Amino acid sequence: MKKIIFLCFLLSALAFHSQSQQRNPEAEVAQAAESFRQAMLQANQASLQALTSEKLSYGHSSGLVEDQSTCIATIVSGRSKFLTINITDQTIDVAGEAAIVRHTFQADTHDLGKEPGTVSLKILQVWHLEGGKWKLLARQAVKLPKT
Repeated sequence: MKKIIFLCFLLSALAFHSQSQQRNPEAEVAQAAESFRQAMLQANQASLQALTSEKLSYGHSSGLVEDQSTCIATIVSGRSKFLTINITDQTIDVAGEAAIVRHTFQADTHDLGKEPGTVSLKILQVWHLEGGKWKLLARQAVKLPKT
């Protein structure tokens, strides 16, 4: 009888521990999106590589679409340089191993060979769970109308 009681106690403790260790995918995606924002600001090649899928499709508001290596090279080289990036109105919807992130993106830029500028965009990001880590699979930007 003591063994049965002990076994029940052990199983209850394991179940409680398992529940406390459950993942919060929305929080994980939010953290990945914030890490990506920071990596863009720092032009950190290793971080950008770690946060993006090899199958990345990165769409700019101009219509240009880049793959992972081109996107990273553009940021690291300074051809696309961000001085500030402010994210507002962010929503995150997780569906299994995919997540849709939408937000407003406002940034101060100083792209290589251009005058400093600002951008105001609506962004759609698609994140995918790969090897237990959220990676950016697709991104599309749309210019906000000037007011």
